[in-house]
Amino acid sequence: MAATSELSPSKILETPINAHDSTSEPHPTPPKSPQINEPINDVVTTEKRKRDDGDGNADEDDKPSLHPLWKTSLCSYFRKHSTCSHGDTCRYAHSEEELRQRPDNTWDPTSERGKKMLKSVTGEKIAVKDGVMMTELVDEVDGDGGGEEGFASNQALSKCLVHLPMKWTSENLRTFLNEQGIPFKHAKTRKGMSIGFVTFEDEEQMKSSAKDLQGKQIGNKTLEVADVNPRSFEKKSNSNVPSSGTLGDETNDDNLVIDGSESKKKSSREVVTPLAHLSYADQLEQKKYSLMQILKKLPRNARKACPNGVSVPEWILKSREIGGLPCNLEGIIESPIVNGYRNKCEFSIGNSLEGKVTVGFSLGNFREGVTAVEEPVDCPNISTIACKYAAIFQEFLQHTELPVWNRFKNCGFWRQLTVREGRSNGNVVDAETFDGIAEVMLIVQVSTASFDNAQVDAEFKRLAQAFVTGATSHCPTLPLTALIVQDHQGISNVAPSDAPLHSLPITAGDPERDVNISAADVRIHDYISNLRFSISPTSFFQVNTLAAEKLYSLAGDWACLGPDTLLFDICCGTGAIGLTLAHRVGMVIGIEMNAAAVSDAHKNAENNGIKNCRFVCSKAEQVIGSLLKEYLDVPKEQVDVPSICGSVSDIPEDSACPDPGNGENASPCSENNNLEIENEVPKESTPENGNTPVQQFKNVVAIVDPPRAGLHPTVIKALRTHTRLRRLVYISCNPESLVANAIELCTPSPTEMERGNKDNRGWRRMSSAGLARHRAKSMPISEAFKPVKAMAVDLFPHTPHCELVMLLER
Repeated sequence: MAATSELSPSKILETPINAHDSTSEPHPTPPKSPQINEPINDVVTTEKRKRDDGDGNADEDDKPSLHPLWKTSLCSYFRKHSTCSHGDTCRYAHSEEELRQRPDNTWDPTSERGKKMLKSVTGEKIAVKDGVMMTELVDEVDGDGGGEEGFASNQALSKCLVHLPMKWTSENLRTFLNEQGIPFKHAKTRKGMSIGFVTFEDEEQMKSSAKDLQGKQIGNKTLEVADVNPRSFEKKSNSNVPSSGTLGDETNDDNLVIDGSESKKKSSREVVTPLAHLSYADQLEQKKYSLMQILKKLPRNARKACPNGVSVPEWILKSREIGGLPCNLEGIIESPIVNGYRNKCEFSIGNSLEGKVTVGFSLGNFREGVTAVEEPVDCPNISTIACKYAAIFQEFLQHTELPVWNRFKNCGFWRQLTVREGRSNGNVVDAETFDGIAEVMLIVQVSTASFDNAQVDAEFKRLAQAFVTGATSHCPTLPLTALIVQDHQGISNVAPSDAPLHSLPITAGDPERDVNISAADVRIHDYISNLRFSISPTSFFQVNTLAAEKLYSLAGDWACLGPDTLLFDICCGTGAIGLTLAHRVGMVIGIEMNAAAVSDAHKNAENNGIKNCRFVCSKAEQVIGSLLKEYLDVPKEQVDVPSICGSVSDIPEDSACPDPGNGENASPCSENNNLEIENEVPKESTPENGNTPVQQFKNVVAIVDPPRAGLHPTVIKALRTHTRLRRLVYISCNPESLVANAIELCTPSPTEMERGNKDNRGWRRMSSAGLARHRAKSMPISEAFKPVKAMAVDLFPHTPHCELVMLLER
């Protein structure tokens, strides 16, 4: 649960989070009944004994004086059972009406008012009062032929309705208005969006109708009415157009702002780096507090998922002693560089609020109707060199003959600019300059469908010349290593990994350069822990290189590595984690689905002389099971123990790496971890008798670094059911998905498997934690993990995000 006010996290932690937490104060002792507890002869037994408040004249309104938090939290017992044994003496509120505001001007986070405040503080939802900024003119409706004449020229008599049902057509909107008795001239919706437009006959009709529509309930949504405000440049262009006319077809569809508040426009700095206004120390405190609230979901949901007849794990019972956390959150590691740390920036291409073609960042969510793009001005996480190239590209787009991508019509040519940077070895970059950035790769995403090839080729030549000229004319000269064009035809700018790539020749300064170089061979390079990594256009690499070194070092320390360790690097990308830890283990098995990234990983291992690594190109859920069997299973004739799930043989507990109980970073690893161990690497051949390879590693560890969605259920099942895997280090850029995956990994198995799918209906509406509880019930019988400790690493200063590392052990 995120913070519920704008107070600093340190102040928020002083107030109870849950009304019945172990950290909150107990109920005040109710007055004793004289008929039960004390025989008092002088009191008539039919009368209740008056409570002694210290003031005989105190009335009901003086109850808050009993305690500063009187009635400031909802009674959880009352909500569950519709009654409370304490009656009127209960210090907790039994309804929303009875609930009082806390002394720090916050509300109980579980109350409706607290939830609304939570959304406004964490920015989970864009408030309507902040305005809906749309630069594309909405002159097309949902495909029902409802493009009413006169809407564009009568914007002063139009209103925007926000929070309409997403599936509504224009006909649904007109029917709704007629049912409500709202007079109107034109009404239409936009397909795939929760907004609609209504035009009225006159101003009086518009005002009265807007008043009637404001706050109307449509299902579980509350209707909001916003103004449709033409911008200044549009007013000038419309001044010469007759009021009865419509805008011509020559407009660039970027001439309208739908906005309910003229004064509350967000800047790119506020959108991209919402914590930039705080000091770095305060940012870390806020992130730590947010992580604690998310981690508290793990023991709560794991307790609910525990099957009947199975004792609750000890780590869940002990969670109350540490504030409801599943394990100790040992802090958050600072980023070595706070400003200009991103080595990869993706700039959108669109129109600004003034209608100018702009390269920068979107000011909001497209689903909320926000399409405006603003230049990356004063964004502290963006490097100077990335801003320079964005400005060069923006200047080029002012004179191009090809249109920019229109997200409403899903057509256009120029879509996105990506700037990838590679730093030289050992240089810590000063945020004020771009010294230390040795290589730069530019990736321009376009959509070439329906455009003439000759015209496209001519524009690409002009584009390459513009970047070269802009780089060389700058003082000092901007590094430029490669220019790639990505052809993507989809609706979203998120292109698949196999989208076509083309390399554009850059001849300036290097006349011998091969103009026919393949885009698949283009690489830039970066360094982590003195290892040189090749980075292809689409491969994953941590955006904060210096902080990634600390992240990987922490993961290696917690993994308890040694020469007898087999390390599985799941979702390995270019192999950064496995390669940086290869000198500390016997062998590394990396799994990655991106073919270009796997190719980079092989090259990285070869370039750095690392020979104890193997990389597999596939989805982890498709090969993890077979790889675990290949390297972990031993022939049945060698180990005569019961098998779990038909494939995994159990082993003694002491064969795994000892628990570092006496020290956080204790490890059995010897001091000679840097010894040459390539002769000890097992061969990948299979014995002639067909049996699986003989066990060669005593310690088996997995480090997973999945995308934001988390691990696939099949991967979780494979990790959970192979009991030779005793230790798991989970690195997550999304703590919510970590909690969901940990529920499945750490929930005890039932004594007997239930057959049939029960309560499967409504899974689409489940939260990630609820869905994880549901999956945990069908987990094969196996030994569960337990969370041991967690720590965050701040890879993304000035933003609410950070990487969370959790150690799980059996």
